[in-house]
Amino acid sequence: MPMFDSTIDTLNEKVGFYSSYLVLPLILVVAWEVIMRYGFNSPTSWAFELTVFLYGIHFSFALAYAHKHNTHVAIDVFESRLAPKSRLLLRITTNIVLFIPTIGLLTFYMCVMAVNSWQQWEHASSSWAPAIYPLKTLMAIGFILFFLQGVAKLTQDIRSLKKSD
Repeated sequence: MPMFDSTIDTLNEKVGFYSSYLVLPLILVVAWEVIMRYGFNSPTSWAFELTVFLYGIHFSFALAYAHKHNTHVAIDVFESRLAPKSRLLLRITTNIVLFIPTIGLLTFYMCVMAVNSWQQWEHASSSWAPAIYPLKTLMAIGFILFFLQGVAKLTQDIRSLKKSD
């Protein structure tokens, strides 16, 4: 496996593994909010927003990990009936035609949103008013990792196609 592929695979494996632990503070915050709201009739002003932030970061870092392990939802009724070489050609084509342009644009605009957020020192409009620019930056990083994982998979599929010839 070339250096680029293995570096991206290793990076996304580690980021995916460590970001999976974000569910622990997410559970704690939700539990705290439930206890405060229903046990003491004193809901917090920050818990819901923090859960959205934690889940957003968790979700964006999980994109690349899920793509690496082929665990995104897929309808492979047609692909499963193809020969291995045809399957590779289909994956390469859909990657070039759909994945690279779509996720590339999403990644680009996510980065633009993060830069704009930093330029404005953006904060949430809630009473808690936490800074949003670090969150948008982390989400942009998650999309960059997702895009890079797609490029790594494309190069791996192209290499596999060359071997099958």
